Amino acid sequence: MEVLKEKVEEEEAAEREEAAERAERGEKTKRPMEVRRGETTMTQEMLRDLERKLSEIEVSVPEKLLTFTKDTIDTSKLPLSYQSNTLKEEHLLQVADNFSRQYSHLCPDRVPLFLHPLNECEVPKFVSTTIRPTLMPYPELYNWDTCAQFISDFLSMVPLPDPLKPPLYLYSSTTVLKYQKGNCFDFSTLLCSMLIGAGYDAYCVNGYGSQDLCHMDLTREVCPLTMKPKETVKEEEKAPPKKYAIKPPRDLTSRFEQEQEMKRQEAIKAEEENRRKQEEARLLEQENAKTDPLHGLRVHSWVLVLSGKREVPESFFIDPFTARSYSTQDDHFLGIESLWNHKNYWVNMQDCWNCCKELVFDLGDPVRWEYLLLGTDKPFLSLTEEEDEGMNDDDDVENLGKEDEDKSFDMPPSWVEQIEISPEAFETRCPNGKKVIQYKRAKLEKWAPYLNNNGLVCRLTTYEDLECTKTLEVKEWYQNREDMLELKHINKITGLNVDYFKPGHPQALRMHSYKSMQPEMDRVMEFYETARVDGLIKREETPKTMTEYYHGRPDFLSYRHVNFGPRMKKLALNSAESNPRPMAKITERFFRNPAKPADEDVAERVFLIAEERIQLRYHCRSDHITANKREFLRRMEVDSKGNKIIMTPDMCISFEVEPMEHTKKLLYQYEAMMKLKNEEKLSRHQAWESELEVLEILKLREEEEEAHTLTISIYDTKRNEKSKEYREAMERVLHEEHLRQVEAQLDYLAPFLAQLPPGEKLTRWQAVRLKEECLNDFKQRLIDKANLIQARFEKETQELQKKQQWYQENQVTLTPEDEDLYLSYCSQAMFRIRILEQRLSRHKELAPLKYLALEEKLYKDPRLVELLKVFV
Repeated sequence: MEVLKEKVEEEEAAEREEAAERAERGEKTKRPMEVRRGETTMTQEMLRDLERKLSEIEVSVPEKLLTFTKDTIDTSKLPLSYQSNTLKEEHLLQVADNFSRQYSHLCPDRVPLFLHPLNECEVPKFVSTTIRPTLMPYPELYNWDTCAQFISDFLSMVPLPDPLKPPLYLYSSTTVLKYQKGNCFDFSTLLCSMLIGAGYDAYCVNGYGSQDLCHMDLTREVCPLTMKPKETVKEEEKAPPKKYAIKPPRDLTSRFEQEQEMKRQEAIKAEEENRRKQEEARLLEQENAKTDPLHGLRVHSWVLVLSGKREVPESFFIDPFTARSYSTQDDHFLGIESLWNHKNYWVNMQDCWNCCKELVFDLGDPVRWEYLLLGTDKPFLSLTEEEDEGMNDDDDVENLGKEDEDKSFDMPPSWVEQIEISPEAFETRCPNGKKVIQYKRAKLEKWAPYLNNNGLVCRLTTYEDLECTKTLEVKEWYQNREDMLELKHINKITGLNVDYFKPGHPQALRMHSYKSMQPEMDRVMEFYETARVDGLIKREETPKTMTEYYHGRPDFLSYRHVNFGPRMKKLALNSAESNPRPMAKITERFFRNPAKPADEDVAERVFLIAEERIQLRYHCRSDHITANKREFLRRMEVDSKGNKIIMTPDMCISFEVEPMEHTKKLLYQYEAMMKLKNEEKLSRHQAWESELEVLEILKLREEEEEAHTLTISIYDTKRNEKSKEYREAMERVLHEEHLRQVEAQLDYLAPFLAQLPPGEKLTRWQAVRLKEECLNDFKQRLIDKANLIQARFEKETQELQKKQQWYQENQVTLTPEDEDLYLSYCSQAMFRIRILEQRLSRHKELAPLKYLALEEKLYKDPRLVELLKVFV
């Protein structure tokens, strides 16, 4: 009884607690209502603040994953080999099932083997027979890297239905190419087929990969296009010191200041390095925090290329999703279950506790790799000498031959049709012509040729942060451009644009670096010197200077530097043509001319135009330590009074290492100064032409960027309009010729013979009537045709007369555009009238001849010839 009382008391206490909780909830629900009643309505500022906060919320919509199932495949038109198995294939499936049962019995802890999945027709096919070795007719697909890149671009990745198991279906390569999608096993099968056809020792691998590898996630990988190639530093051979070389000047900078500056730079570098390490450590912690719960269990398929064939020095892996090659020691590949090619199937019997780093890919070793068929082309391991001595060679050879005869089985031929890629598909490459790949701090976009109007085929965008919000630079690659533009490099931080061109530009441009397309701004132009007559290699321009570099000129000019002064008058639009910049100084340098002595060969000359001076420096002889110098004071030929100025010794200041008598004469100096004055005019003219050329190039580049015309090969009959029009014209001519032949073969008596009773023999009277009806009908047709041409001629003439009358009435009020339209109409109308007149006159000439020709045919017709003999 006491126990019952305690239970009743506990139940009553529980009921009281529930009632108290309900009462508290009722109070809480009442309080918000009371508060709401006491609050005022929301103001406009509160509404805008709420709207701003709601707009900042980003809702991520998950992308729809691609699916590739047998329901999406049309199997009605597939060949018979896809829908059934041959006797040899059925035998192979039995052998594979027997091998699988033995393997499961001996290795119960291993997963089932991937031997004979279903194809698109739900027919089990052995994996080795799905590989169809094919050599493609495109040279780009002959090497493994370009072949893998094509497959990576051409197909779209579809994830496995179950990431922990191999797929139930393995489709043929022809179906995968047709629908341009597939999983990792479809990718590997197609790539392995093409590599084996190209001569590589390639194998499909069934194993385990990392999460990034299985999901084609490259956001942690650096884009290969952003990696700068290692620059090979060439050691320059030091020239032997001269016997009488000048000692360099003494360095008077403070060592203490240099040490302090070095310490400061080292501190800055250390701080940046520390900041970079901290950022990398933080990112590494974030990545480690996102551990994959299925690490080591995700099934993946890739391609193994063994060394030996095609001069492959070392075995390596190829990921078919990304077309990247990896070492067999890479951490992305966590284990291998089996691998196969078109001849055999091997099971890995080695432990993968350390990923694939310790695996030995000697497929001839039966201890490490268990093979399915005896007909393998991999040699077995050689036996040791002790084992070889203890065995009877003759008996072993006989027994081995008998065993091979009993158990050897050749792999059946592939059931897949010939793999073919059309030229259109090969050119398009990417599905729908576009593909986007996201890398670490970079995004790569690819397009098919001619898909974009400006010829853009690839764009690489580099970002500063991992979220890819701050753009650093953009690189764009172009193809088939008429202006030969190949690469455009845009730096978003500095605003510097660099354009690279292939050979063939109208101005022989190689590179153009600029920040603005406006003239007289900072820019650098490089040229193909072999395509230019003047040998210009490079031109650098600033608002105040212009520098040019030359090579291979007959006058040995190598360098020209022009300094400009301020313009005297300011115009609304200053240019080198309307208001050229005044030149203050021109500096020119020359290569060594071996035909002249060194002390007479000018190395550098400076035209100080504002100061009216000319400075010369000659080449230094090999046995001298200094060179000759000369300076001319260029004055006007006449003074202010009109008197001629005579050459005086103070107008030429010279320094000569070995003075000569003829150089001191005034006549020699006067002739040299006159020659230099002419050369100064020539240099100023060439500098002015360079300015005009810069303006012409800038104008041409603006027109090219606006037009961005693409070139089309003459062999591209689909895009080449001229070739297409010519082909259509030829087809039209052939069609008209065919119609003429068919018309010539028509029976001209058939309509008239149809009026007679069938099977009745013609009488003479009926033959005469047939002849007359046929001739009368043909005569009426000729008359109708002449009347039609005459009616069209009169109609065109009347319309032209009406147009001329209208022009006479409204001639005063017409605009130039209306007059042009009137003249154009008159010329076209006169052309039509002239053509109709010619046709009418030709018809009148040919009509009697055609009539006589038909009459002669009727008399010679075998059906009428006997009956019309009397009338001939």
